[in-house]
Amino acid sequence: MKLLTTLGRLLAVPFWLGVLVNLITPFAAPFALLLDLAGAAVLGVHLLHLWACHERLLASPRPTRDRLLVLLFGAFYLDALPAPVLATVVEQPVQASCEPASETSIEATADSPAERVVDSIPA
Repeated sequence: MKLLTTLGRLLAVPFWLGVLVNLITPFAAPFALLLDLAGAAVLGVHLLHLWACHERLLASPRPTRDRLLVLLFGAFYLDALPAPVLATVVEQPVQASCEPASETSIEATADSPAERVVDSIPA
């Protein structure tokens, strides 16, 4: 995996250099447009990486540098980021009460909607 990320980083640098050179002095007719479109698509995917890894970037000791490196390398830099800190859930024990339920909660009142419907039905 380390070899794959290193290779990806090594290939990303000439790609971005090619995109920058193409912006300064455009290449031949079909290649300039294709390289611009590829650069825009890769930049869009890297922006999605920034959005998806926002929590990991905040946990980083140098978030600005890491944001720039994610824009440059994308997913090939994500393994260098610290793992996100998951929130721990502390469950509180439920206290059982030994008090009996009140009688008013068990008995139905005379004005309940169910009794009104039953009383309105002719016998």
